[in-house]
Amino acid sequence: MIPTIKPFPKQHEAYRLLDKTNKTINYLLYGGAAGGGKSWLGCEWLMTNCYFYPGSKWFIGREELKRLRDSTYITFKKVCAHHEIPREDFTYNGQDNYLLHFNGSRIDFLDLRYLPSDPLYERYGSLEYTGGWIEEGGEIDFGAYDTLKARIGRFFNDRFELVPKMLITCNPKKNWLYQTFYLPERQGILPKNMAFIRSLVSDNPDIESTYVDSLHNITDKAKKQRLLYGNWEYSDDPADLIEYEKILDLFTNEYAEAGRWYITADIARFGRDKSVIGVWNGLRLEKIVTMAKKGIDKVAERIKELRMEYEIPLSSVIVDEDGVGGGVKDTLRCKGFVNNSKPKVDKGRQNFDNLKSQCYFKLAEYVNEGKIYVNVNGEIKQKLIEDLEVVKQKDVDKDGKKGVLPKDKVKELIQRSPDYSDMMMMRMFYEISGGSAIMI
Repeated sequence: MIPTIKPFPKQHEAYRLLDKTNKTINYLLYGGAAGGGKSWLGCEWLMTNCYFYPGSKWFIGREELKRLRDSTYITFKKVCAHHEIPREDFTYNGQDNYLLHFNGSRIDFLDLRYLPSDPLYERYGSLEYTGGWIEEGGEIDFGAYDTLKARIGRFFNDRFELVPKMLITCNPKKNWLYQTFYLPERQGILPKNMAFIRSLVSDNPDIESTYVDSLHNITDKAKKQRLLYGNWEYSDDPADLIEYEKILDLFTNEYAEAGRWYITADIARFGRDKSVIGVWNGLRLEKIVTMAKKGIDKVAERIKELRMEYEIPLSSVIVDEDGVGGGVKDTLRCKGFVNNSKPKVDKGRQNFDNLKSQCYFKLAEYVNEGKIYVNVNGEIKQKLIEDLEVVKQKDVDKDGKKGVLPKDKVKELIQRSPDYSDMMMMRMFYEISGGSAIMI
């Protein structure tokens, strides 16, 4: 049997772009609010693909496999029941987490959590798919999306004359979705192979009235703006130190002032995180070097190579002295940055709990004023954006010394260490020290 699809107008627009006759669009972001028919569209699209293209292979990816099974799969069964699909047409393998269609087509369930042990999503590096769907894209890391882009278009696409297609559904989130889809679409510069369709609860004629009422009854202002009105520009967290659009401006502030050269380095603790080295020309971050699972000798050697290449004196090199970073500092005999040390005298204007907080507040000031340029692209750019987005003031409602959110709290938010923003933060040491540092 072939189900008869009757989408509402926004879904119909999505189907036009997902159809095999459209040879232009490879990546479609759909939704941007609650109740816009996102999950129904994704389930219906993959279900019909299984019928149309025997033996094809697809995926549904979500941040947690449990929520995929407990939520998305339940919607898939509702879609099948709506179309009166015989239960025997799809068989679910709960051990290996996939749906097998009777004609050999298959839909894999993928857990897209970020794992520190697999930051590049190499666990999916050998998989091949015809196409797929990322559900709740706002919850996942850019690396998952970037990896899966290379895995579609590799399974019977030539046989069925199918261009690679990936559907991403989401609610508004200021992460890679904002930068990759929403903002370029708003500016009219979205690449031709990408599309964004905004669908709100008001666009869905099939939604239950009680669900609409529940959205209107949301008391949290930011959540209501996101889920009911599809507002991507929400930001009412008083703890935020850096404006999101100013973070994005970092990569286009080519006018930023050049000057004295510096090296700042955040050294991996006990080999679990990445060592991140930044090479600065004044306030221009010209080069970022990452080193994973390297000993302090290798990191020190790389910093020395960069010093020689850019002719940077030791007085302009500073490394994180906490943990194993102290070994790099001792090897190089450069400046060491101690996060919890006393802040520098700042003419009494601010009262900070430690040096790290003082430097982060200064970094936020410079970013918001458009003083810094960062020359980087790809995954490192995405990680840096994520790091800076969670630079927040702790205890914002309390009087006393100013501080930033502790690293353990930041790790809970982004599921990794904020190595890139920490590297940038240390550059501010020279700004609050008047452009120089006394060797110790």
